[in-house]
Amino acid sequence: MGLVELSKHTGLSAALLSKLERGKLFPTLPTLLRIAMVYSVGLEYFFTDERKRRTVSVVRREDRVRFPERPGTQEVPYFFESLDYKANDRKLSGYVAEFQEIPAEKAKPHLHPGVELVYVMKGALTIKIGSEEFQLEAEDAIYFDSAVLHSYRRRGAKPCTGLIVTVP
Repeated sequence: MGLVELSKHTGLSAALLSKLERGKLFPTLPTLLRIAMVYSVGLEYFFTDERKRRTVSVVRREDRVRFPERPGTQEVPYFFESLDYKANDRKLSGYVAEFQEIPAEKAKPHLHPGVELVYVMKGALTIKIGSEEFQLEAEDAIYFDSAVLHSYRRRGAKPCTGLIVTVP
């Protein structure tokens, strides 16, 4: 994957990624986490010997770190916490997402390789996939090709949280 494509997936600039790649800048843990999630590896991937990498991982609620979907933007469609960032050699990635109420025109669509499953734990969610919108309520789920442009936004004032699982 090239730096421009990685930039699109991480929300980090290609210039910053280039500096990291060339050893001109040391990454912060949140920066490493964004890169790790794109490649479906845990943070330990950057720090441990390959022979010592774990495929079993427990992430405690108090250990999770909350990130905005896109850093540095005014309208944040959701905040997420990685559920598997400690695991290496992942075959999927899981996140808890807290969806925000934003105007439909402010929901920025994104895409990534693979498939995605979204399970709404509480609240009401609108997901736009391509040109079609889907209304989900608590305990509804949707599975789709994540290589198609898609966006999320909470419907109404009540909190909305969900589980997102992506498979590259």
